[in-house]
Amino acid sequence: MLHVPPSSFVLLPSFAKIVCEPNWKWPRRDKPMANYDLFYVWSGEGELLLNNEPYPLEAGSCFLFRPGDYTSAVHNPQKPLVLTYIHFDVEGDPGEVPARHRVLEDTVEFEYLLSRYVRLFLVQLFAAEEEARLLLKQLMIHLLRDDRQAPVERKASNQLTEAIQEIANYIRQNPGISHRVEDLAGRAGLSPRYFSIKFKEIIGIPVQTYMIRTRIERAQHLLMHGGMNVTEVADALGYRDIFFFSRQFKQYTGKSPSEIR
Repeated sequence: MLHVPPSSFVLLPSFAKIVCEPNWKWPRRDKPMANYDLFYVWSGEGELLLNNEPYPLEAGSCFLFRPGDYTSAVHNPQKPLVLTYIHFDVEGDPGEVPARHRVLEDTVEFEYLLSRYVRLFLVQLFAAEEEARLLLKQLMIHLLRDDRQAPVERKASNQLTEAIQEIANYIRQNPGISHRVEDLAGRAGLSPRYFSIKFKEIIGIPVQTYMIRTRIERAQHLLMHGGMNVTEVADALGYRDIFFFSRQFKQYTGKSPSEIR
């Protein structure tokens, strides 16, 4: 579906995000599916049969059922499934179709697209159908990209995320150290430039901003609960200039250190 234009996606009425009832089940029908169904699990536990092959259902489980598929499913009433499903069809030759099943590890972007699709029709936004076709195209690209990513690449990506998160935790645990980006990058085995790019991508803010923020948050705690005056806090957190500390503190908190204390 990589080269299929968005206008070729045929939107069908059955789509939703639901919390399944305790007695919910999806019985197998005599007739196979007549169209495509994007089926995604937000949370819960269960089992799905796809063409008589069992698959566990868990957070991140994603299926793209195709015309001709037979499906059925049940879930654990103690951990009910929360699902999004989108029925659609494709006019003409769909070309390369994403795999029927995968468990997504990086779910943020995919879940945003799913939520946006459902919301378009719930609030009846202007040009909802046009945007929905674009979102379906994005969702299919996302799945095809996931299919093509080799397991080794995925493992490496996970290891990089863990390394960056460990360094973010190290910064937070040692706010008084004047961290150099070069040294932090070395801990991750990366160049300073690539480390900075990945840190912002994974943590959400630049590494320099993160270092200042954690230092100021620690300063707030020490001023309020540590029994230390402004000069002592500034010195403990590596500030050589108390006036620079005060300016930076006010920039991030809106108040001077003496006001906090």
